[in-house]
Amino acid sequence: MEKLSGLSHLFMTIFLHNFSTFMVIPAITDVTMSALCPGRDKCSLAIYLTGFQQAIIGLGTLVTMPLIGNMSDKYGRKALLTVPMSLIIVPSAILAYSRTRNFFYAYYVVRTLMAMVCEGSVQCLALAYVADNVPESRRASTFGILSGIASSAFVCGNLSTRFLSTSSTFQVSALVAIAALVYMRFFLQESIIDEQISTPILTYKGNGKGKGKANAACFAHEIPSKNVQVFKSAPSLEDMLCLLKSSVTLSQAAVVAFFYSLAEVGLHASLMYYLKAQFHFSKDQFAVLMVISGIAGTVSQLVIMPLLTPALGEARLLAVGLFFTCVHVFLYSIAWTFWVPYVASMFSLLFVFSQPCMRSIVSKQVGSCEQGKAQGCISGISSFANVISPLVFSPLTALFLSERAPFPFPGFSIMCVGFASMIAFIQSLMMRTAPPIANQKVVNSNYVDA
Repeated sequence: MEKLSGLSHLFMTIFLHNFSTFMVIPAITDVTMSALCPGRDKCSLAIYLTGFQQAIIGLGTLVTMPLIGNMSDKYGRKALLTVPMSLIIVPSAILAYSRTRNFFYAYYVVRTLMAMVCEGSVQCLALAYVADNVPESRRASTFGILSGIASSAFVCGNLSTRFLSTSSTFQVSALVAIAALVYMRFFLQESIIDEQISTPILTYKGNGKGKGKANAACFAHEIPSKNVQVFKSAPSLEDMLCLLKSSVTLSQAAVVAFFYSLAEVGLHASLMYYLKAQFHFSKDQFAVLMVISGIAGTVSQLVIMPLLTPALGEARLLAVGLFFTCVHVFLYSIAWTFWVPYVASMFSLLFVFSQPCMRSIVSKQVGSCEQGKAQGCISGISSFANVISPLVFSPLTALFLSERAPFPFPGFSIMCVGFASMIAFIQSLMMRTAPPIANQKVVNSNYVDA
């Protein structure tokens, strides 16, 4: 309990950051449509631009996620958290000022560049921070609590969007993002920082009370160096492959992560445009839909998951989550009236198990001083899926929402997303979790000059 209470500042940081990030989601579809195709409910250009943006972001995060995760093992989680939490403020500030076509294009370019570093990195570093400070036996439930905090921010952010104007939404988002950064810098204790490095990325001043016990184990394996170059912390492809080959469970988790992300990004790239075209959804309907999903997910992760994890284990709970992911995606694809998406969103009660269970399984397959590297590796694999997914599903969505569709099935692209999630589910059924390894390095690579 003492360890969990020590994470309170991390939980507040994640809540504020996610509140800022999620509250703009219901509004951005309307902003995009009004800037590119004013007065229309169908716009292929908006779908293609959104898909292209997600592909470029995925390509960027494919490189940056393993780098950020590995650097956080060396320089500390707090130092690396500062970078994405600072950059994420800029895009919201642009749309807070104006949402005309020129400002939208400025937002589009800046958001793409910033997200190449920011997308998923806060979650990756938060998971590594939790792994530093929570014993393996309680890690899955704590990951669930962390996801529950994110879900509660999702609910609060979308609920506030329901009652704010579009301009106010982006203004509040920018202010909350600034508050999250300031709170994190002042209150969050560092988790891991290598004192043998003479030139840390950000100078850290503190009493070190927040450091995990893993530091001593990590330092025992490090080779002292006076001349450390930041980008030499980047793990090579060979190191990543070596890490994945070190455990069959880790390799299986990587496959699950790939197809899960392929489906998740494909759904996000298609769903809002599909609902707008089919049922004329707008900002307010999107917000209500997300609030329902968020409330169900929050209750599940904060109440149900901590009870089920000890009884079923992470592997079985992962399979349950992926099964209901398939069900809710297929339900979206065949939605025959406006209330069906609201019913499908309630399946969040069960499909939210997937991500925290998968991350917990991964965290137990590596030593304490490679948590950032492992989580960054899985995030990098997910980012690779983020590149492929919009290139496949965005053109498919645009085709089947247009008059050129080969057959009348507007939800066909979403059904294809469901097939991708089904592959992840089948792979999870074959997964057998290995016992946690001791606090030692799996990959004994030297990324610095001795």
